[in-house]
Amino acid sequence: MSDDPDHAAANEPIEIHCLFVRERNALLVRGDFSAIYTDYYLHLMQHGIRHAPEQDGLLKDGLAALALHLASRPRNEAIAWTLSWQDPRQNAFVTGSNRLGNLVGRLFTEDVRERDRDLFVSQVTVSGHEPRQSVIEAGALDFFAVAEDYYRQSEQRPGRYFRLGGDAFALVTAQPGYDLAWFADLDDEAVRAIDGTETLSLLETRVCRFDCGCGPDRILPIVANLSESALDSVFGGGEVIAANCPRCGARYTITNEALEAYRRDHTR
Repeated sequence: MSDDPDHAAANEPIEIHCLFVRERNALLVRGDFSAIYTDYYLHLMQHGIRHAPEQDGLLKDGLAALALHLASRPRNEAIAWTLSWQDPRQNAFVTGSNRLGNLVGRLFTEDVRERDRDLFVSQVTVSGHEPRQSVIEAGALDFFAVAEDYYRQSEQRPGRYFRLGGDAFALVTAQPGYDLAWFADLDDEAVRAIDGTETLSLLETRVCRFDCGCGPDRILPIVANLSESALDSVFGGGEVIAANCPRCGARYTITNEALEAYRRDHTR
């Protein structure tokens, strides 16, 4: 993902609302992801990417789960989540930046590292600081369930996800002095009706869009830094290679001519 605001795409943004549940000491974060999912599907069509229905659902849940979590975090954070699963072997990857308000993800099904267990990896990046990484064992091929485990083990406070119908979702996280019994009894129906049963105070509204910011100009430097032997292997004697963005799976064509021109311009 680009961390340059000049590369923000024109994809339609969504609003994510952060509300304080008074008398319960809980934070409610919710949003409708219809626009995010529309741009996600347009991205898949544009680059000829196809997923099985269960894989598609997993990645969409990951995008929603991360976006809601990001909205509850400081504005200078960028976060990447990877759900690494062994059977079937696959990595579901989602990442987003609060500073840019963007979100993207992809699925890896080839050349996935074999592990002795299923893992969930969270990496948090703040400008000027070393990334922080947390790793927990994943108990289910379910982004919402695993993210809730992450809250218990790494955030050290409970957080629960809810399906509000359609493409709308919510995250409720406990704050100091929260109502434990109320929090434990929450279900999808209760969170759908929460405006009429609880006193809510709007804290802030975050904006998020599906956007990676990648392009041939972002891929070329990566390819140009390969060794000569690696380049010979990649091109295989041809003049054109296909390069995939590691964050969103976008497919680009890199010609040997363009690569040589880039290296010539950047080695003066």
